[in-house]
Amino acid sequence: MFGKKIITEEGKIKQLLTRGVQEVIDVDHLKKRLLSGEKLRVKLGIDPTSPDIHIGRAAVLWKLREFQDLGHIAVFIVGDFTGLVGDASDKESERPMLTETQIKANMKTYTEQAFKILDSKKTEVYHNSTWLRKLGFMELSKMANLFGLHEFESREVIARRMKAGKRVSYHELLYPLMQGYDSVAVKADVELGGVDQRFNLLTGRTLQKFYGQEPQDIMTMEYLVGSDGRKMSSSWGNVVNITDKPNNMFGKVMSIHDDLMPQYFELATRLSAEEIEKIGDMLKKESPKNIKIRLAEEIVRMYHGEREAKKARDEWEKVFSKKELPEDIEEAPGDGMKLIDFMTEHALAGSSSEAKRLLDQGAVSINDEVSKEWGRILKKGDVVRVGPRKFLKVS
Repeated sequence: MFGKKIITEEGKIKQLLTRGVQEVIDVDHLKKRLLSGEKLRVKLGIDPTSPDIHIGRAAVLWKLREFQDLGHIAVFIVGDFTGLVGDASDKESERPMLTETQIKANMKTYTEQAFKILDSKKTEVYHNSTWLRKLGFMELSKMANLFGLHEFESREVIARRMKAGKRVSYHELLYPLMQGYDSVAVKADVELGGVDQRFNLLTGRTLQKFYGQEPQDIMTMEYLVGSDGRKMSSSWGNVVNITDKPNNMFGKVMSIHDDLMPQYFELATRLSAEEIEKIGDMLKKESPKNIKIRLAEEIVRMYHGEREAKKARDEWEKVFSKKELPEDIEEAPGDGMKLIDFMTEHALAGSSSEAKRLLDQGAVSINDEVSKEWGRILKKGDVVRVGPRKFLKVS
């Protein structure tokens, strides 16, 4: 749609330091190192607290890829140990500790997912249990001695919890030390993270000084907002996962609020700044729907390719614009079952009361006809539709 612009090395560095970036410490120091041609070790850690990487986390992975494309070393850490504890940086209440079995299951395809973005041949991959399991009380005490409790509780989210009388556990105090020690273990020159991780990233700088290393520069990224207006988070279920099937991914992007489109174009796509600026101008003149279709198609293309992106667009227009049934509808057993039971058993509704509410609201249709019958009996071949995106065929 738009012409391509050749970007110089200095232009790439400028984009690296600014696009989607909230803060860089120390920006002058990092810029000097980048311009010098020095090869830096750039670290990013992700805890496998869910089985899938969503496009909010992917935004930071794409930033790591930018460093990689400039010749730097990508150091990707799967937080199989820190994931057990849980980061309190963005949580309004204590996150329950996960089990090793849960973490093992969650991280099964994490590296594979990351390599949808990173160049696997130029990436060092580590699991932080390798070094964190070996730390004893003496080593932890030495690190803890570098920080005061007031520093931890001064963080906005922790301060709110304490003021509200909510529990803050000791293991949450330890998390920043563990993430910080990761930087020591891999000798990081730069660490990337979300804006809510600022304290943890700074902890890494302090620990590196303590262990005789040069303190890492840090880069915090803006966070992507989910479909419900909150930060995109697997805990809240407001995510678009990079493993989502093309049609589901397309539909999820189409469901975001129109006001979020500029942020999604900047953080969730690789379109150039010039293209995004032109799209911003188009938003003032054209229908937001057409531009959102382009956004959804672009995001699907990044993870599934051109062909699947076009198919997802055609399918969405068929189902939502022309009100036709999708080509491929999943099937589920339900012949002779009550509609309400079918909806709850197959996750079309969270409970019987929710199923009844959806029926009363006219949000449920059978074979394209709205149904409000609580006791309706289904038969084989019936297509149940709940809301705009959920379909199941009775088998």
